[in-house]
Order: sequence, then C-alpha cells, then structure tokens
Amino acid sequence: MSQSIDHNAPPMEAQTGSGDGHVKLIELFFFAYRDFTGDADVLLAELGFGRAHHRVLHFANSTPGLTVAELLDILKITKQSLARVLKELIDTGYIYQVHGAKDRRQRELHLSQKGRELTASLTQLQSKRIASALDEIGWENTDIIGGFLKAMVDQDMRGQINARHGDEHGRSDP
Repeated sequence: MSQSIDHNAPPMEAQTGSGDGHVKLIELFFFAYRDFTGDADVLLAELGFGRAHHRVLHFANSTPGLTVAELLDILKITKQSLARVLKELIDTGYIYQVHGAKDRRQRELHLSQKGRELTASLTQLQSKRIASALDEIGWENTDIIGGFLKAMVDQDMRGQINARHGDEHGRSDP
C-alpha cells in the first residue's frame, strides 16, 4: 500500500501542534550527533573502520574484561553484527580475547596498546567538542545535561548506566 506525499504539507511541528519545540530538539539531536561522531568518523575511516568499531572500542576500553555477551547486551545488536566488527578489530591488533576466568566459554575483551591509543585519540576528539560546548553554555549545566541524556534511555535499561557509573542502587542522577 503506497501513500502519496503531500509536498505542500506544513512541517511536522505544525501538524502535531507541538509548539513546545520537540521537533526542533529532534533536529538539534541530528545535528549534534552528526558533528559529535563526525570528528571521530574521519580518524576511523582512515583505518577502514566505522561507528560500530568505535562503540566496541569504547566499551571494551571502559570495562576491561567485558564479555562478548555483556557487550551484545549493551549495544543491542546481533551476534552476527558484532562478529564481523570484532573480527576486524582482533585481526588488526586493536582488541584481543581471553577465556573467562570463571567460565572458559566466555570470551573477555581487552584492548591492546594499539587499541588503547586509538581509543584515547577518539575520546580526545569527542572530549574537545563536549568541553567546547560546556565552555559556551556553562559547566554548571553538566548534571542537567547528563540527567536529560540518561532520561532519554529506556527506563528498563537505565540500570546498565547505574551499574556502569558506580550506582548499583538505581538512583536516577547521572
């Protein structure tokens, strides 16, 4: 069933009556995400990598010994999607795997020195953008921004954030 497109229709904000600016915020998210990831994309592309590689590197770096199963749960991707990316990172020497200490069937991920250096470079690029934005709007807004971003995460998944950031009790602050 095909729908015809009304090229003269008003913008979505006018259609929904959401004068509160949600559509503008959605657009700002698109622009912010484009530029936040764009800095890292250039470096990743030079290595033949993409954003999926970046996500794997980030989480393997922030949690040494992260299991493949835990990473799949964080990223909400299929084993097949992760397998290709992980194989490339292992084959190029950025990540290595070891058998789990408690369960040898588990594969724990660790960054090599080369992987830590790449991750540091990517983090530095994105940290500069965040610092620049906070310089512009005020560092006192960090908790508000963090709270907003966390609130954007599905409520049933916020426990992952709490656990990763040292808050095992489920508080909602960032």
